[in-house]
Amino acid sequence: MATALIIGASRGIGREMVRQYLADGWRVIATARSSEHVAALAAMGATAYRLDVLSAESVAGIGWNLDDEKIDVAVLVAGVYGPRDDGFPSEADFDAVMHTNVLAAMRLLPLLGPLVAASRGKLAVLSSKMGSIEARNATGGSLYRASKAALNSVLKDASLTYGPHGATCVAFHPGWVQTDMGGAGAELTVEDSVNDLRVTLSRLTAADNGTFLNHDGTPIPW
Repeated sequence: MATALIIGASRGIGREMVRQYLADGWRVIATARSSEHVAALAAMGATAYRLDVLSAESVAGIGWNLDDEKIDVAVLVAGVYGPRDDGFPSEADFDAVMHTNVLAAMRLLPLLGPLVAASRGKLAVLSSKMGSIEARNATGGSLYRASKAALNSVLKDASLTYGPHGATCVAFHPGWVQTDMGGAGAELTVEDSVNDLRVTLSRLTAADNGTFLNHDGTPIPW
């Protein structure tokens, strides 16, 4: 039975990934920050663990829980947008966004990379087209943009580290999705975005290692 690991599955895209992989007969390991959401994921049929991605101790704990696992697909979904205005960012806002979107990945990918490589699987981070530097034509959400550009850098490093050992590492733009972050007026439903992401993941080959892709598999410039 193939195993998927979804980091940040309490709601939105992460929760829908859990639902769809379970529906397809996969074994799913999922994490959430609150005990309530962990219980809900377990009720869905996932092996659920509590994980606060801002806590080094919690990250170390999930590493212990995952010891000796072989993961076919791992997706780091956890992330925040931060302040909606583009004024001078406060130190608290900067730390909250960068710690959640970047520092967490720097701590988690070294734990996940070997587990994915062991099964010659796929390791993805949920980034955003807003993090693309080459494709940028607007400045809104500057702190979020900076965090996703940094996340892309972390993913690229992971691809160089774990790609030679069998892991295919990619950054994904999920589209503009009808989540709490994307809003009700977004273009894609959560179900359609996740379906696209799963299809694209299933089609990845080693040649895709280290790429930045739209949910439908279209390349995005860094």
